[in-house]
Amino acid sequence: MEPVMRTFSRIIVALAALALGILLVQPIWRIDLWAPQYPEGLVLQIFHDSFTGNVEQINNLNHYIGMATIHDEMFPEFEIMRYAIFLLLAWGVLASAIGRRWALGSWLMGLGAFVIWAMWDMYQWGYRYGHELDPRAAIKVEGMAYQPPLLGHKTLLNFEAWSMPDVGGYVLFASITMAVLVFVFEWRRSSRMKLKKQLK
Repeated sequence: MEPVMRTFSRIIVALAALALGILLVQPIWRIDLWAPQYPEGLVLQIFHDSFTGNVEQINNLNHYIGMATIHDEMFPEFEIMRYAIFLLLAWGVLASAIGRRWALGSWLMGLGAFVIWAMWDMYQWGYRYGHELDPRAAIKVEGMAYQPPLLGHKTLLNFEAWSMPDVGGYVLFASITMAVLVFVFEWRRSSRMKLKKQLK
């Protein structure tokens, strides 16, 4: 039977899990736009349940090229996101309380599944948003799509777009990193203990 994780490791896992609560009050992702006519830039911040930032200005610009307006109701995922975050938070705390590596591993798989789902969902939204254009739009560029980058930089007409994590996103990735490091540490510790028993 695998040994119980060290107290320090369990505390780190609990802190990593509790830190996920920040995702409920801070933006998780952001898209920044810059163009010569907007030297101060435009930003779209994505919270777990809403969009904030220069939403109205971005919608006004996108109207001319036939893109759909951005509004909270377009994301039914916003209705369930808080429950997913609460579930992951509680799952991590439970893994810390159980104190076994298998429990931590199950939480890591849950976190990984959440990130993959969220990124895939965001990619699908971005694809539809940038490709399904209104044919009656005032400005048409043959063969041009306006899909924002999932991560990193992209040029869209005369706009430079950057997509990156915001505060909540960095906290999520930091929590995952902490949990992975604890898992590796505890796995190596368990392997050393087994080796010592075999050598006795």
